[in-house]
Amino acid sequence: MKTAKRRTLFFLLLAMPVFLVHAQTNNTTTTNNFFDLGSSPQWVRDLRRWEIVAFGAIPFAMFMASFAVDMYRWNKANGMDFSNVGRRYAPWPLKSAGAIAMSSKEIKTTLIIAAGLSVTVAFTDLIITQIKRSKARKRAEALPHNATTINQRPLEPNVQEEPQAVDEVPDDAAGDSGTPTAASSP
Repeated sequence: MKTAKRRTLFFLLLAMPVFLVHAQTNNTTTTNNFFDLGSSPQWVRDLRRWEIVAFGAIPFAMFMASFAVDMYRWNKANGMDFSNVGRRYAPWPLKSAGAIAMSSKEIKTTLIIAAGLSVTVAFTDLIITQIKRSKARKRAEALPHNATTINQRPLEPNVQEEPQAVDEVPDDAAGDSGTPTAASSP
């Protein structure tokens, strides 16, 4: 019975890469981009940016919150003592081998602080973005009615300039005959 199970498991593991081959193929016929928000209202794009910033800030906020809670524990326990007993409560870079783990209450506090920090960073980003957008709108409204505006954008990905050869000489450096001339050296 064991050998039958082992054989079945062996053949399933052997067939596993066959099932994954389709997932690795490059299917260029579909061009759906679910993350393209170009035609969405501005508030949807702002909400998406807020979400990305909030979730992106979580690892950094968690590191800072756990360091702050460890510092608080270290100060509360022994007044930041560097003796063997004090180092058991020290924050991460200074912890000793027998460090005392956080209690469940301290872990919950750390998670709440980290979530609050990441949401604060996201709201700060949203406010800064709104202020920049408002200033740009006021600047555009302050322009005269017939003023020409120039919008600078990068080139399209399909449009590329031809690289110039290093040996080519510009037309204005050519001599009277139209052929490039060598520079005279002293």
